[in-house]
Amino acid sequence: MSTNVVMPQLGETVFEGTVGKWLKNVGDTIAQYEPIMEVITDKVTTEVPSPAAGTILELLVPEGTTVKAGAIVARIGQAAETTASIAESPTTPTVAPITPTTFAAPTNISARNRFTPVVARMIAEYNIGDAELQAIQGTGDNGRISKKDIENFLKLRETQRVAPIAAPIAPTTSPRAETAAAQEIIPLSPIRRAIAEHMVRSKTIAPHVTTVHEADMSRMLAHFAKHKAEYERQDVKLTYTPYFIQAVVAGLHQVPIVNAQFSEQGIRMQRALNIGLAVAIEDGLIVPVIKNADDKSLLGLARGVNDFAGRARDKKLLPDELTGGTFTITNYGIFGSLFGTPVISQPQSAILGIGAIQKRAVVINDAIAIRPMVYLALSFDHRLLDGAISDTFMNKVKEFLENYPE
Repeated sequence: MSTNVVMPQLGETVFEGTVGKWLKNVGDTIAQYEPIMEVITDKVTTEVPSPAAGTILELLVPEGTTVKAGAIVARIGQAAETTASIAESPTTPTVAPITPTTFAAPTNISARNRFTPVVARMIAEYNIGDAELQAIQGTGDNGRISKKDIENFLKLRETQRVAPIAAPIAPTTSPRAETAAAQEIIPLSPIRRAIAEHMVRSKTIAPHVTTVHEADMSRMLAHFAKHKAEYERQDVKLTYTPYFIQAVVAGLHQVPIVNAQFSEQGIRMQRALNIGLAVAIEDGLIVPVIKNADDKSLLGLARGVNDFAGRARDKKLLPDELTGGTFTITNYGIFGSLFGTPVISQPQSAILGIGAIQKRAVVINDAIAIRPMVYLALSFDHRLLDGAISDTFMNKVKEFLENYPE
């Protein structure tokens, strides 16, 4: 009896996933709970463990294909099992294997033409006409055309455009050919596409304004130096990020509208202070969310930051851990940047960018002093927040950091 591998539901609000990469091939042996595939959602990439030990009998879904949660994507059993015995397995929603070079007329035109934003953009980018679309066999639900279907079609179209050459008269190289040879097209990962779509949508929806403030980090750094070893004894790596979370929480308590969201129906006041943290990973950027950050101590925030950073890079985060944010912090200073103009994470109203902490000459009481300084950049949605409100919030953040108890 074979065991079905199904697309998991990786969160309460996540109902489909994309097979990003198969970690095993047909015929390979696999142990129970050993990772069998990477699943990509618009939020996160995570490894899925095998539900049973045995031999990979079938991989039903090609890499890059999006299917609903609960659909069968592979089967595991004993090497001696036959296709007939596999067919006797319990019925569960399944996805038929895809033949990349086959393009037949669709059976459900209305459903298949409800394109995702990614597919719609590819159709426009590669100038795919209506007649060509009708020739593509959609492999999604109800014949819906997927990104993989478009990619397969483009490969076939390119092949058909290349005519055989009998005998070249003389080897010639045009400037255009030389330019093409010097270029390489690297396919966009699903995460990079999701980031691109979200950034464009955010800049389209919200009129962005950025205000920059400078803060003296002397007292915060003194506290950091005093308590770093103490935290290490508790197996917690203390970083600067928890301090900035505390400062943001203090600012949001004083100016709660910065934590709100704009809507056509009115201003949505968010009572929970859920702080998103932008984390750089190999193929992009994800934003895990520390829920109810105002209920946590500095130690609790440090534990949360360590946990999220580690699991983000190991692809162990769950989609629900990347939702519900009301305000976001991005620390580009760790890469040496002094300040920037970050893009708001929709539907939030503001995002705080943290620059590198550097010693600079500043004037204090008419005397020149050397202090560790940082530029803090707040990008905000001008539909909801004005300069006076945003600068009041930033002054509260600055005041908290500059007066941190040593």
